[in-house]
Amino acid sequence: MQFFPQSGSFWRVLLTFRWPVIWLGYRGFPWGSFLGPPHRPYRKEVLPAPEAPVVLVTATEIRQYLRAQGIPFQDGHSCLRTPSPFLSPVGSEAENWTEGSPHSLFIDKTTGHFLCTGSLAEGNWEDFQASVEGGAAGSWVSEGKGNEALGNQNEDVLRIWERAVPLAELPEQEEIQMTRAMFNLAKVSDATLKRFQVRYLRAARSLVFPWFSPGGLSLRGLKLLKAEGKGDGVCYLETTLPRPSAYHNLFGLPLISRRDVEVVLTGRELDSLALHQATGLPTLALPRGLACLPPTLLPYLEQFRRIVLWLGDDLRAWEAAKLFARKLNPKRCSLVRPGDQHPRPLEALTQGLNLQKILKGALPAGHKSIVSFRQLREEVLGELSNVEQVAGVRWGRYPDLNRLLKGHRKGELTVFTGPTGSGKTTFISEYALDLCTQGVNTLWGSFEISNVRLARIMLTQFVMGRLEEKLEEYDKWADRFEDLALYFMTFHGQQNIRTVIDTMKHAVYVYDICHVIIDNLQFMMGQEQLSSDRIAVQDYIVGAFRKFATDNSCHVTLVIHPRKEDGDKELQTASIFGSAKASQEADNVLILQDKKLATGPGKRYLQVAKNRFDGDVGVFPLEFNKSSLTFSPPAKGKSRLKKVKDENELDPKKPPSSKGREASGRQKDKAQPPLS
Repeated sequence: MQFFPQSGSFWRVLLTFRWPVIWLGYRGFPWGSFLGPPHRPYRKEVLPAPEAPVVLVTATEIRQYLRAQGIPFQDGHSCLRTPSPFLSPVGSEAENWTEGSPHSLFIDKTTGHFLCTGSLAEGNWEDFQASVEGGAAGSWVSEGKGNEALGNQNEDVLRIWERAVPLAELPEQEEIQMTRAMFNLAKVSDATLKRFQVRYLRAARSLVFPWFSPGGLSLRGLKLLKAEGKGDGVCYLETTLPRPSAYHNLFGLPLISRRDVEVVLTGRELDSLALHQATGLPTLALPRGLACLPPTLLPYLEQFRRIVLWLGDDLRAWEAAKLFARKLNPKRCSLVRPGDQHPRPLEALTQGLNLQKILKGALPAGHKSIVSFRQLREEVLGELSNVEQVAGVRWGRYPDLNRLLKGHRKGELTVFTGPTGSGKTTFISEYALDLCTQGVNTLWGSFEISNVRLARIMLTQFVMGRLEEKLEEYDKWADRFEDLALYFMTFHGQQNIRTVIDTMKHAVYVYDICHVIIDNLQFMMGQEQLSSDRIAVQDYIVGAFRKFATDNSCHVTLVIHPRKEDGDKELQTASIFGSAKASQEADNVLILQDKKLATGPGKRYLQVAKNRFDGDVGVFPLEFNKSSLTFSPPAKGKSRLKKVKDENELDPKKPPSSKGREASGRQKDKAQPPLS
């Protein structure tokens, strides 16, 4: 069961320190859409910037280049390892370079991204080539590229760390016992907390987990965790410095020895403490839990011959473990299946379970092409025991969509259509934003409208109100919007399907994308030279997206224009442009109906015309709100914009709004119409 804290006392403490904030439920799901960081005047980037064009390189090309340059390398699980030109000249180092050399550089075999674990210099494949051929290695080291993420927050990190104290050094024994109870640390010893250098910040009533550079030489960041009791559960508030997208800490890394060949990865720092204490094995906690395994961390995991992933106690943790195992090389990975006898490690320790025995029962991540029911038996039981989780992530804004589709599931293809001018892009933006705010990492491919305009629409939907007349609140909302795992492809106009698919694969690998929106299919039709038959070309493209969704366990929402129909005729599944392949391949078919009326505006409603999950179909009405650019039913109580205004008034440092600004908020709406 998940809870959401209502108390404002801790929020006022956070305002004092100016920290970025992520809200987590009891299971660790993000709630960043509700509350976020206060205004940070030193930030310049306020909206998600379009990613630079992807430079595609293969492992074969990387090996050929290294051989041509005379650079020795060793083939690893997910990276190639070479002597680092950033710490010593390639020629002198290469002569005596060995696998155990500290002067090593890792090159990701999938993306070409490199990382020197000694100097923390990193960059893409083109940067590596420039450093080798142009002698630019010195500039990378002097710039301290590895420390850019910390930026202006370094002073806050040091100040908080100095104020925090070991839990055992709190002056009152009653406070120690209460803190241990809140964080479920009854069986975690003081020696374990001291070994991992975990501290407690009394002012914020939070545990403090440090992020040290490799070797424990310098403090690079912090994660704070506050627990609040709510009924029969606990609500956790998680805060990181630097902000979440740049927080790449593998908690426990300084304790890893070069001789260690086995490690257990967990989704939370507290789980790592429990596992290490119970088993003595090396343990590491992923910085963003189930949300993402940044490829920049893979070099630090290359030394391990066996990796066990024990990320949580529900199906979402199981799916994340299987996804991360693909990056780490499934042949060396084993997964702990969630279940009644396999809770998360901290709970297992509290219940007195044998954690060593649970680890020995971990299942291999690699599977053969043919399996028997015996191998699938536990997975089938898991689905039967967790029906709601199997149904997928539920929409927060569209309860009627939950009633029909039950949820948003990985590996499915959704085809979405509607008449021109009905608001397809506007609806699908909110549909995707709803999921993104709940932790579904999202990639947008908008080929018809610019990313700037799309981001503006989604930001307005995120706020659920207009910011044009409240620009003093823009940075606050933009900071929160930026913390969402939302990315945009930079393509515009006609594109080749192979290029689009390659970019999607890159995004899945780097950002652990779970949902891709393609708006729309027609913009890939003109670039294909496979056949002069447009229907055959479309069938090929639909098949490519279907295969991508299945192979990458990623949901694809594909927008397709309908055939031209009579103005007063409702669209049907057969109205989708092309052959029947699109509707046949799709797991879900959604139709935005726009019934034109003789008097006044038309009436819109959404039709679920196909649902392969359980067969439920039906319709529900939609009402467009100009001020928020949304189709979802209005939320009860105050608007989110109003809530934030009330929160700001709690901060004595923030001046009250002037009467002129309050009056401007009551002016007539000038919001743009929905995008088609």
